[in-house]
Amino acid sequence: MDHRVFWVFLSTVGILSLPVRPLSGQIYPLSDEGGLGRTFDGIGGLSGGGATSRLLVNYAEPYRSQILDYLFKPNFGASLHILKVEIGGDAQTTDGTEPSHMHYENDQNYFRGYEWWLMKEAKKRNPNITLIALPWAFPGWVGHGENWPYDYPDITAAYVVNWILGAKEYHDLDIQYIGIWNERDFNSKYIKLLRYTLDKKGLESVRIVASDNLWEPITLSLTLDPELSSAVDVIGAHYPGTTTVPQALKTQKRLWSSEDYSTFNSEVGGGCWARILNQNYINGQMTATIAWNLVASYYEELPFGRDGLMTAQEPWSGNYVVESPIWITAHSTQFIQPGWTYLQTVGHLTQGGSYVALTDGNGNLTVVIETMTHNHSICIRPPLLPFNVTSQNATFQLKGSFASIKELQVWRSQFDFKAKKHSLFEKLTPLKLKDGLFNLNLAEDEIYTLTTIRTGQKGSFPQPPPSARFPKVYKDDFDVRNPPFSEAPNFADQTGVFEYYINLTDPGPHTFTLRQVVTERPVTWAADADQTISVIGDFQWQNLTVSCDVFMENVKSGGVFVAARVDKGGESIRSAKGIFFWVFANGTYRVTNDLASKMVLAEGASGTGEFMWYKLSLFVEGQYASGMLDGQPLWKISGVSSPKNGWAAIGTSAFELAQFDNFYVFAE
Repeated sequence: MDHRVFWVFLSTVGILSLPVRPLSGQIYPLSDEGGLGRTFDGIGGLSGGGATSRLLVNYAEPYRSQILDYLFKPNFGASLHILKVEIGGDAQTTDGTEPSHMHYENDQNYFRGYEWWLMKEAKKRNPNITLIALPWAFPGWVGHGENWPYDYPDITAAYVVNWILGAKEYHDLDIQYIGIWNERDFNSKYIKLLRYTLDKKGLESVRIVASDNLWEPITLSLTLDPELSSAVDVIGAHYPGTTTVPQALKTQKRLWSSEDYSTFNSEVGGGCWARILNQNYINGQMTATIAWNLVASYYEELPFGRDGLMTAQEPWSGNYVVESPIWITAHSTQFIQPGWTYLQTVGHLTQGGSYVALTDGNGNLTVVIETMTHNHSICIRPPLLPFNVTSQNATFQLKGSFASIKELQVWRSQFDFKAKKHSLFEKLTPLKLKDGLFNLNLAEDEIYTLTTIRTGQKGSFPQPPPSARFPKVYKDDFDVRNPPFSEAPNFADQTGVFEYYINLTDPGPHTFTLRQVVTERPVTWAADADQTISVIGDFQWQNLTVSCDVFMENVKSGGVFVAARVDKGGESIRSAKGIFFWVFANGTYRVTNDLASKMVLAEGASGTGEFMWYKLSLFVEGQYASGMLDGQPLWKISGVSSPKNGWAAIGTSAFELAQFDNFYVFAE
């Protein structure tokens, strides 16, 4: 059949047109005749590293379930194959802290935090979802006073295995992979011991991802150490830039981009995601890609604001945004499943862009094509080398067992950055094939899926409520008898862990409180502050009143604070500035312009002590600030010129036990 006649025929289906120039001769074969490539392991999202799903749990229904459907429900939205979660370590690990299941060596509690809940919600929607866990940090006791968790590998292995056992015993969750992450060096002794401990506890099916960070030096070690090689199932890399190293390929291990993306979820972020989902395999033979982060459910002014597949950062309003990466994900996840196999005939288009093709081995075929240009597909890391993409006509030839395919379903996304009009995950007219040929006129910044799978769907719900600022008047007495989560709504712990607490020694007005429970600096790679702090509210707040009942539990050395205009969080919390009103168990108070207490604005006697309740009230207006203790004026200052705005906060003067109750904010 003459190709020109064939193109005229195909133009009637709505996505093809007669080319204005003859076929250049470039035909891209899609065939299984020479064998198949690697097995596909899935596409996923990462909750944690840290506290990136913090605000999601505070959403009211039906909005919370709608968000979860967009993430996990098959054939609806992102339809993720993988959920990776942080094993909380009581430490700051990027945007906040997540609680450990073992604050102390003799303490075990498998109901802290929200990752258990999130995994169960994901499994409700997709029973086949793969669950992966990784500890970014550890409670201080694991390190025995050192900021390193592997000097006592038996202790660390037992700590991690307890979490996996708790997931099964208390939540009926089977963790399939456990990651080993470290930024300093590589510890083969710990990996072997972890494998031994898993097997000893009947967890032979749990696989190890190591190192869940860098290709080297573990790849070389695997080739030299057979025992280590038998312990490791997957080599994971973070932000590999779509490439691997020759040594990793020689190991014959599965290769994953076990943390990737980390990019603002605008349309450029969607372009980044589209490019790496294809090219991680084409360039680096990686068979799974996991996005950090799953959903941007943390205050946007924290580090890496809105670097999630979608945005859900307003539980007080119910507003959320289904961003472009959700639909870019759907181009692959709705039409390819873990266990499918890549064809060997995948690669780059001659005029830029890339294509992958996968089969289930039972006659189904899915092809994903992307033509994202350089400036519209930049990820936050690593730097992207220059390349060119131009509009092109591409002909594909199905061969082997696919030659008899007569029709392909077609889904397309188009980014129009000039007009700022984007068409995402639209179903087009099915494509009729003859002799296994099809032709596409590919514009710049497009994604196509061509597939034999017919179950794809662009799910939708009615528009959520409009966006709104955090309420100007907010209060919480923490009087929740059976809280669904250990965290109080909207508080974002930056260092330390603030949990609901039943104070059995005080059956009066302070029976239910919020308690800071971490008493030792955790083992962490991030710059935890010397003080614990939890922020809340609107980062744009300027003039406000913050009050809270406080209770110090450290004799003589105890201290607590309330604060306003806190201007930093996450990895930068150590250098946070604001207006901090402290009282101490030694009978003094202090007002500082920073969390580190190096910029003292006022200080004096307060008469405060341990094991008594006090009400702290902080008033900030313009350059003036004042404080009251139990309703009596204690201090007043002027000339506070910075910061101009920020969150409200509570916290302690060190890693110590303290309680908080009847929190109140009024912002003008």
